[in-house]
Order: sequence, then C-alpha cells, then structure tokens
Amino acid sequence: MRRSRRRTREGCEISPLGARGAVDKPSDEGRDRLFSAALFVLALLPRLYVAIAWAREPVWDGHYYDFGARRIAEGLGYSDDVVVGGQRIWHPWCHYPVGYSGFLAIFYRLFGAGPATAPVVNAVTGALVAVLVHRLARYATTKNRARAAGLLCALDPGLIIYAALVMTEPLAALGLVAAGWLVARDAKEKPLRGALLAGLTLGLATLVRPQSLLCAPALGLFTLGDGTLRTKLKKGLVTAGLALATAVLVVVPWTARNCRVMDGCAFVSTNAGWNLAIGASPHATGRFETLRASDGCKVVTGQVQQDQCWRDEGLRWITNDPIRWLSLVPKKLGHTFDHESFPMGYLGEANPAAWPEPRKATGRAVLTAVHVVLLALAALGLVASPLGRLPLRARLTQIAALLAVVGVVLHGISADAHPFWPLALLIVLFGALPLPGAPARNASVGYLVFAVATVALTHAVFFGEDRYHVVITPVLCLLAALVFRPSRALAAPAAAAVDVPHRPDQV
Repeated sequence: MRRSRRRTREGCEISPLGARGAVDKPSDEGRDRLFSAALFVLALLPRLYVAIAWAREPVWDGHYYDFGARRIAEGLGYSDDVVVGGQRIWHPWCHYPVGYSGFLAIFYRLFGAGPATAPVVNAVTGALVAVLVHRLARYATTKNRARAAGLLCALDPGLIIYAALVMTEPLAALGLVAAGWLVARDAKEKPLRGALLAGLTLGLATLVRPQSLLCAPALGLFTLGDGTLRTKLKKGLVTAGLALATAVLVVVPWTARNCRVMDGCAFVSTNAGWNLAIGASPHATGRFETLRASDGCKVVTGQVQQDQCWRDEGLRWITNDPIRWLSLVPKKLGHTFDHESFPMGYLGEANPAAWPEPRKATGRAVLTAVHVVLLALAALGLVASPLGRLPLRARLTQIAALLAVVGVVLHGISADAHPFWPLALLIVLFGALPLPGAPARNASVGYLVFAVATVALTHAVFFGEDRYHVVITPVLCLLAALVFRPSRALAAPAAAAVDVPHRPDQV
C-alpha cells in the first residue's frame, strides 16, 4: 500500500500513518551547517569576553578541579602530596570525578596553566554546546524551531557567565547533548555506530558527572523503529544496551586505577555516600551542609572508607526516619530549580571588589528570571496549542495542562519562597503521560525529558543546589523552542499543517 505524504508549512513531510521509523537525516544540510558555524561564533564571542574579563583564581570546587588538572598536566596523576614524618608523600585522589580535571589537563599541558586557559576552554565548550543543541534539535522539530533552540542556548546569560567559572556543568552538558545527537544522526542507517559513539561520549561524560550514565537507557528510544512491539523493543534494547556497555567500558580503566591505588574500589568518585548523608542527616536542610566527624564517621583511613561510612550513616538516617527524608524532597528540588544564583556567588567569591552585593543581587535576579522563563516554556513545549479543531477531550486536557503551567508560575511569583520547581516535574509528567491532544513527541524529545527526570531524581535523593540544573539548561532551551506547537491530532490526513520534523521517529 502506497503511503501518501503531506507538506507542512515548514516544507516538511509527514506520513499520515505516523512515520514511526527511525530518524531520517533532515534536509537543508548545507544551510544548516552554515547556520551551525555562525551559531558557534555567536555563542563564542560573549563567552570569550566573560572568560577573559571576569575570570579570576578558581574558588570553591573550582579550586580542586584546577589543582587536579595541574597535577595531571605535570605527570603526577590525580593526586596531591601529604606530609608524613616530615616527608612529602604522593597521595592519590578520587573524591571528585576526574573527567573535568583530566580534560583541562590536556590544555594546561599544551598552553600552560595560566589563569585564562580554563575559562577560554570553557568558552569554546559552551559554544559547542549551543551548536550541538541545534544539531540535535533538527531531529526533534522543524528547521526554524531548531535554529531557535540553538540561539536560545547561545544567548542564555547563565550559560554565558559560566564560561568564567572553572566548573563541570558545561562539559557535562556537552556530553549529554552530544550523545543524543550521535545516536539520532545514525539511528536509521548506522544504528550500531551511533550506539557505540553515543556510549563512548556518555562514558566520558560519566567521568565528568557520574549520573550522566543514567541517560543511557533513553538512547534506545531513537531506534525503536517500525514493526511489532517485540521488534521495536528489541531494537531499542540493543541500542541502549550497547551504549551502556560502551560507556561502562570507558570508565572501567579509571575504576581499575582506583582499586589499585586507593583504599578500596570506586567506580568513578567517592562522593555518592557523602552526598547521600548530606541530604539525609538529622540537620539536613535540602542543600549542601558540611558533615563533621561528630556526625558519625569519626575514624576513617581513606577516601573510599570515608564514603562508605557516610553511605551507611545516610542509609541509617533514612531508615530511622523515612518520612522526614521524604519531606525534604520539595526543599531539595527547590534549591535545584527555584533560582539561578551560583554564578554570581562564585564571581563574588573570586573577585569581591568587582562584585559588590547590589551587583550580585541584580545578576541573580536576571539569571533567575531567564531560568524560570525557560522552565515554563520547556513545560509548554510539551503542551499543544488549544487552537484548532480539536476533539473536546483533547482540547480540555491541553487547556488544563496550560493552566497548570500558568498556575505554577503565578504561585511561584506570589509565594514567599518562590517555588518554581514543580515546573520541572510538569516537564517530566507531560513528556511521559499519553495526554489526549498532546503535540508530537519523538525520540529526541523523549531523551530530553528523560534527562530532566534524571536530574530531578538525583537531587531528590541527595541534595539540591542551583548549579546542578545548569547541566540541563541546554535541554530546556531545546524544549522551549517547541512551544505553541499544534496538537498531534492535527497530523491526521485531513489536517492542513503539522509542526514536526522530516519523517520523525514518533514514540
């Protein structure tokens, strides 16, 4: 039976049967490559300015990332020196993930460890994130919306300012978006290559941010393809399994190093138990709090033993009072999603004279406003426009979803604590539930929603800080570009126009 196709307003084609196969390469490849190149320059210029003009000596966690990178660049490995009996002794590390320090060490070795090296590298990394958001968005939506997603990422003030911070989030975001793009690009013609490359990328991202590995199962969405449910699941599981196995193999040599030189084995780093205890201790507030020996781990001999001790203490505190631990979840999510203030605090700590409190307050207000708008638009990107000839049930459902987003925003503005974190949960709910009248959702959108869910879940379990949402700010930019799409119901043969990519992978 021959499948007829309709052209949309964007010049795309869609099969009335749903086009549920793997991703096809979008058209206009040459023009899109030219746009990506221009986007890189547009994103790079403001980041370079910030990197050169605002960066100072790294502070907070950035101090340790920079120090670790210097040691690796000097050939001393991920380590420091301790003084025992008047002698300096080499002391290995793995408390912090090694990936970001190892990445910086490459450039420290090539260009020296000057104060501008890491910020300039961050600027280039951030510009590449914007480009890859555009490249991935081409498999999620129309040409113009994909370009809008790239522009949102290129011009987001929080991501621009992050170039001056020696922190892991932009590099982790690069790995997250790149893995999705690689598997989307190869899903139809070379799915095994896509899975391998995505797994390699996700493995490197795991060395930067261990919870990146949680996104591996969502890579299977890109290759579900056509056929019976069993066939589609088989294809998806092969992709997800191959990507996961590849990612783990990338990490295993570092795990073996930890087993060899540390006081025990650690997959990537030794802060998971520590973070669990911070979010579960009797004096937990939902955000970072300093743990002291008096809190439970008084005698430890190494980083692995210390982490295991705090893990056991955290589990004990959760078991003893699970209701209190669960009651902290809204606070943890609030500290993660309600505001964006970490970049201003970092800059103020690194250069107090240049960042007095009024200037930092203005910066926090601007960054928070942009972040909240992105969160709201990302949620609306999964809600269909109520306009058009929709069935009553579909129309009412989408109106209710729209009102839910508006209600959360209005409540967040008016309430004293300004709780905007429910918007992140709405993104996950709208992306996961088969809501009547919803806009088309393909594998790229599913992968992005899954990434948001992993961040929300991780920090609901451990603790929250606003810098942790930066890794999915590019994801929010892409989802925000989907706002005001028509309902999927309008993709019926009688519909005049549908806002979907070229032959998308509907799931």
